[in-house]
Amino acid sequence: MEGVIYSIEGKKAGEIKLPDNIFAARWNADLVKQVSDSLLSSKRKPVAHTKNRGEVRGGGKKPWQQKGTGRARHGSIRSPLWVGGGVTHGPRKEKSYERIVTKKMRVKALHTLLSQKYRDNEVIFLDALNLPESKTKQAVAVLKNFPAFSKKHNALAIAMSRKDLHTERAFKNLGNVQMLEARNLDPLTLLKYKYLILENPEASLKLIPKLHGKS
Repeated sequence: MEGVIYSIEGKKAGEIKLPDNIFAARWNADLVKQVSDSLLSSKRKPVAHTKNRGEVRGGGKKPWQQKGTGRARHGSIRSPLWVGGGVTHGPRKEKSYERIVTKKMRVKALHTLLSQKYRDNEVIFLDALNLPESKTKQAVAVLKNFPAFSKKHNALAIAMSRKDLHTERAFKNLGNVQMLEARNLDPLTLLKYKYLILENPEASLKLIPKLHGKS
């Protein structure tokens, strides 16, 4: 299985042999859905939080004596029966929405998405991403060499073989472009961005998570 490597000018610069387990995996919608839901749930932080009767301020004194008033017995005005009192069975910020999936499932979902993007011609292999200056106009000039990326609403993820602050500064003002290291690729990134650029693919492919050390 061969892939074409391009230069930043948009011209063919060579070829690369692609591992079948990463770029020839069968589509598995159920797996992708399960893994993406798990990753999104792990990011969710509970906001709603109610106080129980022990957390509501005040109410230390018994509102009236136990007997002789003709009224119902009460020990505190912070009881859930009172307006302004604690809340029974309300939402608590300690709740965890995390859904556990195995590492093997996450990696398999990543390979499944990479394979589907490759079949849809949404993966570009770039030999290097060296810009003369850390300028946004330089980044835009590179994207214009690839017709698919030049459209305004086509979101793009760029996976680098190593961290490059010089290049990141050039792309950071482009709202539809995200730069990350290849080792940090995950299914959510591939679902969010339509196109993917793998910079220095020979090095980047070695960083993409694999199953049981297979390449």
